[in-house]
Amino acid sequence: MSGSSAPLHSDAPLHSDAPLHPIHPWRRYVALGDSFTEGIGDPDPERPGSHRGWADRVAEELAHRVPDSEHFSYANLAIRGRLIDQIAAEQTTPALELNPDLITLCAGGNDVIRPGGDPDAIAEKLDDLVGNLAASGATVVLFTGPDIRDTPVMGRIRGKVAIYNENVHTVALRHEAVVADLWALRELTRKEMWAADRLHFSPTGHHTITAMVLETLNVPHDLVPLEPKPPVPRTWRQAATEDVLWAREHLMPWVLRRLRRQSSGDGLSPKRPLAEPMFGHPMPQGADTSGQ
Repeated sequence: MSGSSAPLHSDAPLHSDAPLHPIHPWRRYVALGDSFTEGIGDPDPERPGSHRGWADRVAEELAHRVPDSEHFSYANLAIRGRLIDQIAAEQTTPALELNPDLITLCAGGNDVIRPGGDPDAIAEKLDDLVGNLAASGATVVLFTGPDIRDTPVMGRIRGKVAIYNENVHTVALRHEAVVADLWALRELTRKEMWAADRLHFSPTGHHTITAMVLETLNVPHDLVPLEPKPPVPRTWRQAATEDVLWAREHLMPWVLRRLRRQSSGDGLSPKRPLAEPMFGHPMPQGADTSGQ
């Protein structure tokens, strides 16, 4: 497939509980990447210590729009802190072994923000990675980086992110992938879209990104844009105090991990390594319930 959006498929009957929309063609979705795709910044109230995130939210919407939600499976192999080489080495083979027909990939962001990160060298690695995934025949969705112009510290590398984004579009064109454009999603420039660490998206941000991804895939949805209350005006002294606290609690630990060559994802495993139904679990294949 090619172009900036995916085709719809509407000739299959809808389940009685499903919305009266044309349904999409995907049944096995696998998400690859780093903290963005793992969902950091969007804590899951049902699972303390876990995170939900845009990929989980997209999977929920896709599962709702098939005749039987148990026929839609989802896996999330993303782990926070992963660099593009790690994503390629650790996540590509397990992803392809799950036989997905839809793959989302966000890789290279952690490489770009590191000192000396070369967006052109990163693009060469991304091109190889996407080529391997696209060869499976699955629909592949890539992401640009958001516009970080107004974010503290990160705003300094805005030019590198812009080059990375252009390379993402080039790679997508080469491999007929779909691009979910975070840079063009101007709502992400609002403060409430970001978590307290100013590095990850808040639940509001993840919700907003979910709607954008679904629209990129031409999947109808009924997600309502969130309109949080405007922030209370702050004095310059309050703003300075918040910046100092942020630097101490979030920026310095991040810098120290870089200096020590450590990652926030060291020792962690994917939160959802198997492609499983989003809602409930089907009876194991071959099970006989006739005597029960």
